[in-house]
Amino acid sequence: MSETLHPNAPSRVLSTLEQDGSRRWLRPRVSPGPWLVRRRLVAYFLIAIFFLIPFITLNGKPAMLLDIVHRKFTLFGYTFLPTDTVLLALFMLSIFISIFLITALFGRLWCGWACPQTVYLEFLYRPLERLFDGTVGRGGPVSRKAGAWRSVAYFFAALLVSTLPAHTFLAYFVGVDQLAQWVRQSPLHHPTAFLVMLGTTLAMTFDFYYFREQLCILACPYGRFQSVLLDRFSLIVNYDRQRGEPRGKHEKGTQIFSNRGHCVDCGLCVATCPTGIDIRDGLQLECINCTQCIDACDSVMDKVGTPRGLIRYCSQHVMEGGARKIFRPRVILYPSVLTILATLLIVAFHAKGTADVTLLRNFGNPFTVLPDGTISNSFRIKLTNRMDHPADYQISVLDNRAARLTVEENPVHVTPTEPRTQGLIIVLPRAAFTLGFCDLTLRVTDVQGFSRDLPCRLVGPLGQVADSRKAKD
Repeated sequence: MSETLHPNAPSRVLSTLEQDGSRRWLRPRVSPGPWLVRRRLVAYFLIAIFFLIPFITLNGKPAMLLDIVHRKFTLFGYTFLPTDTVLLALFMLSIFISIFLITALFGRLWCGWACPQTVYLEFLYRPLERLFDGTVGRGGPVSRKAGAWRSVAYFFAALLVSTLPAHTFLAYFVGVDQLAQWVRQSPLHHPTAFLVMLGTTLAMTFDFYYFREQLCILACPYGRFQSVLLDRFSLIVNYDRQRGEPRGKHEKGTQIFSNRGHCVDCGLCVATCPTGIDIRDGLQLECINCTQCIDACDSVMDKVGTPRGLIRYCSQHVMEGGARKIFRPRVILYPSVLTILATLLIVAFHAKGTADVTLLRNFGNPFTVLPDGTISNSFRIKLTNRMDHPADYQISVLDNRAARLTVEENPVHVTPTEPRTQGLIIVLPRAAFTLGFCDLTLRVTDVQGFSRDLPCRLVGPLGQVADSRKAKD
């Protein structure tokens, strides 16, 4: 029994899905123009940055090295440790707010111009695919049957090309020196790293050969956040409906009629779209602001002798005849929050010092009564040296001459970025405790000027209060 579609049902639910549920393969046409030139320059610059960062050194350290095994993370020449959770939280919040601000001002600028998915797909893998399909410079549909061998050849080419960014990706976690050593060795000497590289290569090949634009349409949540991140004043790729409608075919050598719009319904804006949508239908979550439809439409407008800009970067408010409005609540709120987060991040960064010191109470009994009647408390002090050279840390007690400090090693020798835990015992006379507590301060210093005071509360018997009550009884 044949199926009948509802008369009001859309012709296609997704731009990559046919009505029968099969995959609609997109091979967008290349539309040369000034916007494509700008995007290509930005894309190749970002690709170059990705490949060069592991080789760049700052302050004698890699510009970026995420050493998960040793829990050391180097960014812009500074090493961060797992204890820097406040810095990480402030940094991530700053990134999110920055994305909100950029989206509110310029729409999905990130998606069309800087997202690795778009950059690599549109400027590395699609040109490679067109090379094997024989459609360089134009794109367009290709017969799947006639081009079967081309698809196989392109698959192995994509697999080979993916190994280079996969190895570069691995260099971000192990460093270029270690990677260069592994490349010259058998994978049996480093099976884990080889599996990570192999998995990354296969994942990239699957993504850019098969999944492609569906990652933006189906998997990425950013497009669905547009409804709350954008407003009517945000710059987006827009179709001027007042100027373009009603549409109609244009015959060569004729002028645009007064009762017809400037859109000649050529379909190039759809043929060139990397996500397969029709920009004339308005703002859609699949639109990544790649501006290919702008270049395609401008070239047609030049041919028919009408002004450019039928499709252009413009806000919905301006497109409807309103005035451009830059300052609005969200554009003021986002920079204000971002300024606060940046200030807190700078303060926290400068306050982290050259060492991390943590005082912990030992397990077991909270205190011990020694044979001479004094009270001892056992602690552990954890020291992490953030510097690039070893350091010796001296531990002392402040403002309590009666306290006797016993440390296994004092000063404590700590190697760079390697935490060391040292046991210590503090002994006080019984009379020093009031209501079972005694507060004092430990100071940790080194010869290079580092100093950190740690409040320490000792516990013990009730001391003089208990003795006086016992005497009354």
